[in-house]
Amino acid sequence: MPTVFSASSVVEMELEESLSESDLGILAGDKSPNGESILIIGKDGYANQISALDAGDRSKDVELITGRNVDLNDVSWHPRGQAALIAGDLGIALRYETSDHGVTLVNGTGSIIGRNLTTVEWRQAGDYAYFGAEDGGVWKFAEGIGFVALDDSRNSSITGISCHRNIDICVMSTLQDGLAIISPTHNLTWLSGTSSHTWIDVDCADPILNECVGFASGLRTGIININSLDSAKSSVNTPVQYTTLEGDFTKISRGHGSTSIIILAPFSTVRQYPVNDDAYVQISSQDASEWDPVISGRSISFMWENSFNSGYIITSFGNVISFQPPSEEVEESLVVVIIGYVVVISVPGVILGLIYMNSKTMQNYYAKLRGFDKKKKSRKKS
Repeated sequence: MPTVFSASSVVEMELEESLSESDLGILAGDKSPNGESILIIGKDGYANQISALDAGDRSKDVELITGRNVDLNDVSWHPRGQAALIAGDLGIALRYETSDHGVTLVNGTGSIIGRNLTTVEWRQAGDYAYFGAEDGGVWKFAEGIGFVALDDSRNSSITGISCHRNIDICVMSTLQDGLAIISPTHNLTWLSGTSSHTWIDVDCADPILNECVGFASGLRTGIININSLDSAKSSVNTPVQYTTLEGDFTKISRGHGSTSIIILAPFSTVRQYPVNDDAYVQISSQDASEWDPVISGRSISFMWENSFNSGYIITSFGNVISFQPPSEEVEESLVVVIIGYVVVISVPGVILGLIYMNSKTMQNYYAKLRGFDKKKKSRKKS
């Protein structure tokens, strides 16, 4: 059974300048591969690029003109960071270019007209992306060929797609049909024993492990064991429950250091380590409510870290919240660093001093170097 450590928050939150004074209906976001930009999308065609490092500075925003008034549900940066794909309702699939901040309709959308696209994800090679829909449809996409439907799709809403960073294999979560593997040749394999759970998202956080993690309603997680030689032979461990948590999972964001940040309702977050399936409360719902009862009543649409336990949260309304370790922890860490430097400098000096005290040769050499030997001789002559 997985373990959740600590019941209180390990970070402090601070409200930054909001994206707008009115409710924007933010639905999702994604961090650029270079870590400098965040694409935020939402209801009625809203899209905005903000600074990942200084998300509270509105002068750095680039509001994007999508020309659409449908809900935009998911976004995925290309691995090279020069473009991003956006998935929306009624078959709207858009491409964002960093060169001119232009947003255009991608090639081949005629085959998906009317389908509400729920998720999009580039695979690591950057040659194909995968789109999933509310009605269970799944497509591979490349600009040259447009959309090609994958065989053996089912009928339940696609809630998440995550691609491994070292293998061209992706995993997919659905509300009612379980979990599936997308092979390097775009074949779907449904994983047995998973359709009895309501999967809300999936994440391949650790590039070293041949594992991803599925997150299901009821505070359950399931480790997906990827067979890199034959993806059809991949399997899922029996899902286990985080019994000490409150609320329920709503979505997943990628955390610092190959971890997953689980977002829950009511307003709270948990860091999950895929290596040992341990989890640590990052922001507790009780602490969030005491900090700001109004904002904590809103949902978290996206969050990211720029370093461990330091980053930003975007709410559905459009609030921007920074978080960082408590100030006393920062001060203590500085003291530790200073002590470390003192130790590094002093220890070699102590060792050399001991050697000097026990070495006649070094003492004589030092005396000659400082001219003590000549002074002794001159005193003897006088």
